[in-house]
Order: sequence, then C-alpha cells, then structure tokens
Amino acid sequence: MGISVVIIVKNGGSILHRCLESLRDFDDVVLYNNGSTDDTALIATSYSNVRLIEGEFIGFGPTKNTAAEYAAHDWILSLDADEVLDGAIVQEIKQLALDSKTVYSLLRKNFYKTTEISHCWGADEIVRLYNRKTTGYSDKAVHEHILTDGVSVRKLSHSFSHYPYQSISEFVLKADRYSSLFAEDNVGKRGSSPVKAFFNGLYSFFRTYILKRGFLDGYAGLIIAFSHMVTNFYKYIKLYEMNAEQKKKTL
Repeated sequence: MGISVVIIVKNGGSILHRCLESLRDFDDVVLYNNGSTDDTALIATSYSNVRLIEGEFIGFGPTKNTAAEYAAHDWILSLDADEVLDGAIVQEIKQLALDSKTVYSLLRKNFYKTTEISHCWGADEIVRLYNRKTTGYSDKAVHEHILTDGVSVRKLSHSFSHYPYQSISEFVLKADRYSSLFAEDNVGKRGSSPVKAFFNGLYSFFRTYILKRGFLDGYAGLIIAFSHMVTNFYKYIKLYEMNAEQKKKTL
C-alpha cells in the first residue's frame, strides 16, 4: 500500500534539501509550492521522486488539503519543509499494516538551528499520517490539525526532527505572518482589546520562560519566549484593529 508525502512550502530552501533527502524511500513526494522566490524549485528538481506543484496559499489547513489532492496514493504523510525524518521512523512507517480507520501520530523533536529545545518547545506528539478518503485537515488558517473524529489514533515509536528557525530574523517574519493569519481567521468571530493583547503577550512570556523553564534552554530560550510574547501580542492587537475596522463598515 503506497504512501505519498505531501509538503506545502514557501521559501523553504534552508532545510528543504535535508527534508527531501530523508524521503528518498518514498516513491511519491508532492511539493506544493506557494510562490517561493528562493531556490526551493531548483532543489526539488534534484529528486526524481518529487513532483513540484505550484499553487496559492489559502491558509494552512485548506492549503494542505488542496495539496493532498495531487497525491498518487490515498495514504498521506504530511510534513513541513523544515522537518527531517531519520531512517528508523521511515522504516517503521514503511512496515505499518495501515488501517483506514486509524491515523498515526509521530513524536517531533524541535530545534533552534542545530540545538534541541527541551523546555520552551520540547517534543510534541502530532498526527501526520492519514488516509485522505477517511479524514483530512481542519479548515483553520493557523493551528490546523488532522481531524480525528471517528478514527483511532496510534502513536509510532520513533521520532523525527523539526528545524523551524535558522535565524532571529525568521522569528520576526513568522511572528508577523502568523499573527496576521490568526487575526484574519478570527475577525468578527471573537473579541479583543489592547488590554487583552498586552496581558496575553505578557503571560506568554511568563509561561514559556518561567513556568516551562525556558531559561534552561539558554539564550535560545529567551529568544523563543520573547517571540511567543510578541506573536501573541500582535495576534490580539491586529484582531482588535480588524474588528474595529469591520464595525466601521457596518455603520
């Protein structure tokens, strides 16, 4: 039973080569490119098992569902362009007796550059292998997830690696992008205020750096905690602004 790997990407060249190199044992890899301006497309052409598809980004959940439609197989292993599988998890996946009423979760280890982050992020268990005829991603623009209603969840034994940030500048860029997507997804649906934005951001820093002991991750822990604070502040202040603008239009 075949498995297609599906990846959505925009300017993922920094880790993409390592990602695709780890997927050589899969016969079908769909790389759904959302307007990259770096060497993403060039890297993709180096792999005979990779099909490069150009498509619009319409939010993380909807875009991942659209990308899965191009897969050659119904079983989908959903990855990000900054994630890398090792041999152990590849072999475990290839040897599975797949059940269409089951989705499979994997343990993901998170890194800043090449340093594993044990406290701010830690390892997280995330569903990534599913049958597209049975389920798919939620329609959320951010914080998307594979729907698990009516199916069983089985945890795999081995883990894979996630390299989301290679520089401080990437924290800044992603904070702006994700906060805008959050606000756009929630405008008119939930309330916000400058006070809420301030205290939500403040608590995010306290939770990450103190409660989760992010200070034990060294200077990277401080960067991550501050980024969480900034991202959450901008999420709610952008939402406040968008709600106010929408209200004006209805008057």
